[in-house]
Amino acid sequence: MAEPERTTERRMRPAPLLFEPSEAAADPEHFFDLESLEDPQELLSRATELTLAFRAATDRAMEYQAMAAAQLADPRRFDRLTPSEIGERAGWTEDYAQKMIDFGRDLLRGAP
Repeated sequence: MAEPERTTERRMRPAPLLFEPSEAAADPEHFFDLESLEDPQELLSRATELTLAFRAATDRAMEYQAMAAAQLADPRRFDRLTPSEIGERAGWTEDYAQKMIDFGRDLLRGAP
């Protein structure tokens, strides 16, 4: 099997989880103290809470991405970006960038 081609592109890294204790970074097995729970019912409950919180955070962050994309594509801006340029910056296809721009415009207008 051929070795994957190495590129000099900047790799996307996840944003740091600011509310997790800093000592967690030293232990790669640490994840919101879930590894220390021995009761499977408590583990399921806490893990489910985290899952729901991350889903909500993902949805909220995506809305902010869309609003930012709409603002960057605003034709009134002298420095506006094309959907292709926005897609390149965000790691999206041009088509997806256009959908996010449209979604962001709806959000900025206050559409339901």
